[in-house]
Amino acid sequence: MDVRDYLRAVRRGWWLVLLAVLVSLGVAGLVTVRTQPKYVASVTFFVTTPNQGVSEAYQGSIFMQQRVKSYADLLQSDRLAQSVVAKSPLGLTAEEVQSRITAATIPDTVMLRGTVTDTDATRALRLTEAIAARFVELVRAVETPAEGRAAAIKVEVVSGPRVSSTPVSPQPLRNFLLGALAGLLVGVALAVLRARLDTRLRDAVALQRVTGSPLLGEIPFDPAARTAPLIVGEAATSARAEAIRKLRTNLRFVDVNEPARVIAVTSALQGEGKTTLSCNLAIALAEAGWRVALVDADLRRPKVAEYLGLEASVGLTDVLLGDVNVGDVVQRWGDKSLLVLPSGSSPPNPSELLGSKAMADLLLVLRESADIVVIDTAPLRNVTDGVVVAVQADGALLVSAHGRTDRGQVTAAAQALQSVSVRLLGCVLNMAKLGRAETYQYESYRVIVPPAPPAVPMDRASAAAARGAGYRGREQAGAPTQELTRLPR
Repeated sequence: MDVRDYLRAVRRGWWLVLLAVLVSLGVAGLVTVRTQPKYVASVTFFVTTPNQGVSEAYQGSIFMQQRVKSYADLLQSDRLAQSVVAKSPLGLTAEEVQSRITAATIPDTVMLRGTVTDTDATRALRLTEAIAARFVELVRAVETPAEGRAAAIKVEVVSGPRVSSTPVSPQPLRNFLLGALAGLLVGVALAVLRARLDTRLRDAVALQRVTGSPLLGEIPFDPAARTAPLIVGEAATSARAEAIRKLRTNLRFVDVNEPARVIAVTSALQGEGKTTLSCNLAIALAEAGWRVALVDADLRRPKVAEYLGLEASVGLTDVLLGDVNVGDVVQRWGDKSLLVLPSGSSPPNPSELLGSKAMADLLLVLRESADIVVIDTAPLRNVTDGVVVAVQADGALLVSAHGRTDRGQVTAAAQALQSVSVRLLGCVLNMAKLGRAETYQYESYRVIVPPAPPAVPMDRASAAAARGAGYRGREQAGAPTQELTRLPR
């Protein structure tokens, strides 16, 4: 992962960062409230050698600086604590007194500072006063020679004892700042870890990388697509509709030397929006003036006729079985140059039917009758129907939904196409979550769009008549001759 990947991971996991910061602030607040206030009292001692000559000043200073270091340990010793408890009763044991004392030397000086930390400011001051008196006595006793001569070292109090007027802990500002910083670091780490462990495709760069094909379009997520999947009427001015038109343009120029006229639209899994994309792509191509034929070759879960509002009882399956002629069951959609061939009845052997010679002959007829043939196929990871159809097309368009399919599934789908030498025209990231800057605001042009054209479906009586008129008998050998009038421009 590079820096941009990390930033992208943090942006996607912003809620983890926010949650971690809030939790850390809550913990910091709880610690601040539950922590008992503590006060600090301090006293400073000066250590010197009496009757010291000038010539001995330098050597004596070096000696005293080394000596003061040992006095820091003496200030925290058991002997001093026991002396304080014995002569200045404060309701504390020697161990409690010893735990409250901290000693530190002042660098490059012969001064020693002692501090007492206690939850009671008055007791902290009294304890410091007692320590100051007992420590001077203790040093005098330790440094006095046995012969009764004067002590070679003298300790005096030069500052204090004094106690702080405000508690030194807790410090709310510091606690909250540290809590926020800790939460931020933890949140960023969790967001990056989540991104590393999450193998689902969430951006176009990753989709291009795993498929090894160009990105032909990013279709933004549109909540209205659930109830109005087609880019007609008011939806024709949406960002989703403009993204479909951009896909139309990219698809036509993906290879100008060898343009694809028969395009199989497929996906790795069910529910990635391939059928909606097939219908909208066919509508967009027809709007541009192309003669388009849309074929529903997903014989297991057909949806094209449902989305377009057409009769679905007779269609592709019946044509391939030789029951009807394609010219009798193909249906014109609206007033555009778009013909739709629904799936028809559900067969028991979809893969064998789609891979038959009748299917190859049908595609030849459609290729001669239309400029572009769009075929909606079954998902690649569930069944082999999609691969069987894609082999007979000029190329395949692989659709992946944002955050639904993981990299392994998309890679396997692309390899399934490449293993049978299918030309992968490109990939499409569907239901993408794009920012405002990335979404083309087509509505700002205030384009006046006519209402959606009414479909011209085949009613059930006509479908039954077509089935009867076109029936040739399944016992006859060979595929029936297909006839389809060319679509006008």
